[in-house]
Amino acid sequence: MRLPNQKNALKSAWRLAGLILAVVARTRAATPFENPAALTPENKIDEIVFARLQHMHIAPAQLCSDPAFVRRVYLDVTGTLPTTTEAQRFILDKAPDKRRALIDRLLANDEFADYFAMKWADLLRIKAEFPINLWPNAAQAYHHWIHDAIRDNRPWNEVARDLLTANGSNFEKPPVNFYRAMQNRTPNGIAQTVALTFLGERADRWPSNDLANFSVFFANLGYKTTAEWKEEIVFFNPAATNAGALNGGPRKTIFPGGQRVTLPPDQDPRAVFAAWLVKDPQFARNLANRTWAWLLGRGIVQEPDDFRADNPPSNPELLAFLANDFAASGYDFKHLCRLILNSKTYQLAAISQSQSPDAAANFAFYPLRRLDAEVLIDAVDQITGAKEKYSSAIPEPYTFIPDNLRSIALPDGSITSGFLEMFGRPPRDTGMDSERNNRITAAQKLTLLNSSQMQKKIEASQMIAFQTSGNRAPADIATGMFLGILSRFPTAAETRTAQNYFDSGISRRQATVDLAWALMNSTEFLYRH
Repeated sequence: MRLPNQKNALKSAWRLAGLILAVVARTRAATPFENPAALTPENKIDEIVFARLQHMHIAPAQLCSDPAFVRRVYLDVTGTLPTTTEAQRFILDKAPDKRRALIDRLLANDEFADYFAMKWADLLRIKAEFPINLWPNAAQAYHHWIHDAIRDNRPWNEVARDLLTANGSNFEKPPVNFYRAMQNRTPNGIAQTVALTFLGERADRWPSNDLANFSVFFANLGYKTTAEWKEEIVFFNPAATNAGALNGGPRKTIFPGGQRVTLPPDQDPRAVFAAWLVKDPQFARNLANRTWAWLLGRGIVQEPDDFRADNPPSNPELLAFLANDFAASGYDFKHLCRLILNSKTYQLAAISQSQSPDAAANFAFYPLRRLDAEVLIDAVDQITGAKEKYSSAIPEPYTFIPDNLRSIALPDGSITSGFLEMFGRPPRDTGMDSERNNRITAAQKLTLLNSSQMQKKIEASQMIAFQTSGNRAPADIATGMFLGILSRFPTAAETRTAQNYFDSGISRRQATVDLAWALMNSTEFLYRH
């Protein structure tokens, strides 16, 4: 249902959007997204990537411009747009090391922990309701534990060990929820979840003997309820009789890499596996590859959770370097992010200089990709000052969601909104990377272009109210809107287009509303670039 004045406003916004897009098309040669500076390696990542591109006769893209970089790095590190002031300050800063300094500031930002806790919550299936059924108390405790581990930069070998060897109440010991947040709790089902999470492998495709051997490590896991509603105890059960369980003496099995091991009858096999895992190269390869995929849009092994012999890495030397460096750093996640973010490879423009079909897989440019559902609605609300309304199908322990809670910080996958569902937020049923769907659909386009929800948010925008207060010139209003929405100054041609629109007889406020609507429906706003 449209608001009374929405039809005319939409026509005006669409007309302005068409004018802006036409200007962008005519000024493609003077793109604000590229930096013509010489492309020289910054670190070992670049040496490896550029050498491979040269070997394959693929031209890398130019470096991205400062406006493109400030928007990109804010979104990739914190899931948050820079404010108008933050974008302007960075663009105008003349310090030669300003990119490195910004990366360090963002890695220390609270939103860094919020955003990457969201990514890990997708992988770990942190969700209160069916089919995972963690229930709200446990889901929130689990999310907070992961969030704090990222905030405190705990080494990931320690985090993995805590998750794999957890015992106790799922309410009192948050890592215990790792063994509850899965649909199949049989030894085989647990083994498949562990392989996906920590090895990046889909064990359902393994030979049956390999999976059976692996499942022995999880055959002595016990579950029992308590008097507390929805509470569950996870524990090592030496008397378990599942497949591969104790038979009165030591058991022999095989680690995923092929190494044989004898399991003492009185020792939790999970602890034996965890001690092996954090020293196995595949553990570091998996986490390095996932981190690369999170920051650059695709894995060196793609899909990032599909390591197998017939799906080799596009750049084996690059993956080996990242994994070795990550392990040598003590599994320091921020160190790994910092290394990637400071590379020229990460800082390439999104405009490819090559027609080669292998350019994307070899990271010859930064890949365009639509903002995640949570990031997109947070960006809309940041611009407009509105607050998305969330709800959960499960009323316990409470249904109240704080107004200042952002989508990237939601602790439970069951807490959602119509916008998040429409824009492809993952259901967190399997932990697979493919659950998130960032493809643009017709329904999404209509929502952004033609919904009363968007109309109300834009009409009430604090940014628009600020820009239209006083006697600001149309060019100054356009500058403020471009900085606030696209994190860059408008080009001279875009400023003239906006000026002409303001001079067309429409009210200054309506022209500003139309400009905001046009910019927020642009590909430049909807996509990382």
